[in-house]
Amino acid sequence: MSSRPSAPSRALTALAALLALVALGAGATAASAAPLPGAHISAVQTVPEASYPGMQRLTYLYGPIKIAPGQNTIEAQANAQKPQVPGFITRFQPDLVYAKTNAQGGHDVPRVDVIHLHHGVWAVARDNQIYPTFAAGEEKTIFSTPQGFGYHYNPSDGWIMNYMIHNLTPNPSSVYIKYTIDFVPDSEPAAQGITEVKPLWMDVSGIKWYPVFDALKGQGTKGRFTFPTQARAAQKKDIGAAHQWNVPRDITLVATAGHLHPGGLYTDLTATRNGATKELFRSEAKYYEPAGAVSWDVSLTGTKPDWRVALHAGDRLNTTVTYDTRKASWYESMGIMVVFYADGIVGGAKDPFSQPIDWHGLVTHGHLAENDNHGGDPESGLPDARDLLDGTRPSNVDIKGYIYGQGDLSLTGAGGRPPVVRAGQSLKFTNLDATKGMTPQGSAYHTITACKAPCSATTGIAYPLANADVQFDSGELGYGPTLAVPGFGSRMTPAANRNTWKTPKTLSSGSYTYFCRIHPFMRGAFRVVGAKGKGSVKKQAKARKSATAS
Repeated sequence: MSSRPSAPSRALTALAALLALVALGAGATAASAAPLPGAHISAVQTVPEASYPGMQRLTYLYGPIKIAPGQNTIEAQANAQKPQVPGFITRFQPDLVYAKTNAQGGHDVPRVDVIHLHHGVWAVARDNQIYPTFAAGEEKTIFSTPQGFGYHYNPSDGWIMNYMIHNLTPNPSSVYIKYTIDFVPDSEPAAQGITEVKPLWMDVSGIKWYPVFDALKGQGTKGRFTFPTQARAAQKKDIGAAHQWNVPRDITLVATAGHLHPGGLYTDLTATRNGATKELFRSEAKYYEPAGAVSWDVSLTGTKPDWRVALHAGDRLNTTVTYDTRKASWYESMGIMVVFYADGIVGGAKDPFSQPIDWHGLVTHGHLAENDNHGGDPESGLPDARDLLDGTRPSNVDIKGYIYGQGDLSLTGAGGRPPVVRAGQSLKFTNLDATKGMTPQGSAYHTITACKAPCSATTGIAYPLANADVQFDSGELGYGPTLAVPGFGSRMTPAANRNTWKTPKTLSSGSYTYFCRIHPFMRGAFRVVGAKGKGSVKKQAKARKSATAS
């Protein structure tokens, strides 16, 4: 007898496949029917590079940096990787590469879901102050000045490399921070025709060692949350002084681009004069991620080469960032715009209060191959915690060796069953991978972050997400240092400076799945049981279809 399905059977199979795709609509493997954020922006037309006779393209490798298992610390060290002669920097391209030399004599770029540059800041010590000048996140925006402008560098400048490299795995690694600059030495005749520009760090939550805020699911207006404009209650403490700047003298803005995190849609730069506010530039996120604005598979737009904005003393600059909060919460988010300006009003500059400004830009690069592992495949081998029998009723769950001690979805048998807590009570978690007696570099910070059940699909840049209907997040459990530096604050860590957390007492009966935002392969569940055993699972349920994964 033939094993080929009958026509009705084939139709049912096709229908089942279609339903599976529909159910996965919020996952990383299914493309949204709506256009991706930034779909109207060209992926191939990029910000043009300036060119000068005698210009050099110089590549530097800072490191090697030894990365501990699970590392997620903020570091700052002197950086001697810089030009040896004075001149103008007209382009700055950041990257992160493995320290090991490959067969071609170069260095491979790690996958973003394995290890990535959460942020890197090239701070310059000059004139008795330290100022952040160039910066990058995992979106790897390329800084460029238009023809005729450049940042003037002196060998006497002290460079400080401030970085946060995020190791998403329990495996050690070694990397370089790689950056390539276009450089015109002062000795070249072309340098005489370059106008010096200066950096202005605009930051919605800075300037700080760790300038972050939370954009919570459902917050804002119609699924869009703008910070700091819509900050409420405790969020207001995360507003940074650098989100505004009062212009002290006549200047011309010549270049900028934004930095944001997954979920981010755009940063805005505006100017206010005599009560009137004008848009100067919107750095838009162009997502290549099939699931939309949920991953690092994105590039940001930078200003076009003819963008010149004339501002006068007394004008006020302001920056904001907008996140998509329809699908998920975005914890520890950023919104930064490094603006480069020239003193005085240069030729071709437009006054935004009397002339129209083209506030649309071009991407600085296209899709990057290191963002190709999206995750979200429901066939992961992990169970659906909603179908597991009740676990024990512990007062505390230890986290050790990247395992949630009770209810970890990777565990089999009794250890994998969701621990039970009575409705109105809390379940405590203690991170033994990051205690007070451990160094930050030797610690692994973990979170307990709500994820929509079953939260069991494969790990990638777009999965799992903090997308549960009921939200909770522990913060990064662990301890980090303080380092008081004028202009940067003192908190030099993403850690919560505690290694315990308790579940909210307000949770209703049912099963709750969660993951670690720092090491997203870690998944777990706990169960709240109400009166008369509501929410309890005493009998093994029939396994759910994988199509319910989300």
